[in-house]
Amino acid sequence: MGTFLGYFVPGLSLAILGLWHIINTIQSYSLNFPNPNFTSRFWFPFPYYNKKLRHLELIFIMIVSFLSIYLLNPYFPSFKLSSFKPKINHVLMFFQLVMFAFSTLIFDFLNPSDEDSGFIGVHATLVFMQEVLFLLDSHSTDHLVLESQYYFLLELAAFVSFFSALVSTLYPKSFYASIVFSVSVMFQGCWFLNMGMEFMLLVPNHVHRGCVTYTSSNNSIGLDHSALVYESPCTEIMAQALANLEFSWILSAILIFTCVLCLKISGESRRVAQLPVVIVRV
Repeated sequence: MGTFLGYFVPGLSLAILGLWHIINTIQSYSLNFPNPNFTSRFWFPFPYYNKKLRHLELIFIMIVSFLSIYLLNPYFPSFKLSSFKPKINHVLMFFQLVMFAFSTLIFDFLNPSDEDSGFIGVHATLVFMQEVLFLLDSHSTDHLVLESQYYFLLELAAFVSFFSALVSTLYPKSFYASIVFSVSVMFQGCWFLNMGMEFMLLVPNHVHRGCVTYTSSNNSIGLDHSALVYESPCTEIMAQALANLEFSWILSAILIFTCVLCLKISGESRRVAQLPVVIVRV
């Protein structure tokens, strides 16, 4: 991503969006339980009682996507159009998010309703499909660089997002597909933050044991690119194992948090549902 902000901004944004979707998905399912009225959504109005802020999530996605594209500039805060050529895959990824948010915004203005259409689900599925097949795949080609292992694990999370978005589109009444989609989005954000801390803050002062910093020049933009490479096959195994452990720790923390949140929201909904109904006659 070029800079720490290049990881931090999209990572924090995805984590917030994932958390927002987790809360609203659980709340929507709890309010409709046990009636089969739950429907998967790919965006949630915020808040429900204020129509002026109804599309805040979509506007947030567009603003953050444009900001992330700007932060891909290695000359930040200066701006040079030629500097985006090596980052064209990342630019396309964020541009797809802009198109998704913009098309969803236009669709809601033309056909405002509480349920998402199949068109929005298909568009969301295509966004994550392109992330998996065309954008992140280029980072997994060089197995000598530690960074490729982190991007490979990120690609696994993106594939889960793609598959769960596809299932949610085909089966909009499935709560499990919807909650898996929300958790995977939040995990992608947390993993972006973890990669930013690993590559932009810990290098070169806290390099993984057995790894060395390798710097190569990029003549097209006149900048140097640093990467962590393995000193030996044994070091490669240990470094990849550490990355896998970090993957497991973050995923476990998000799942535990989701379970606790689900129990709390569902318990509160059942308590409210059991309250006696008082009829006042005038």
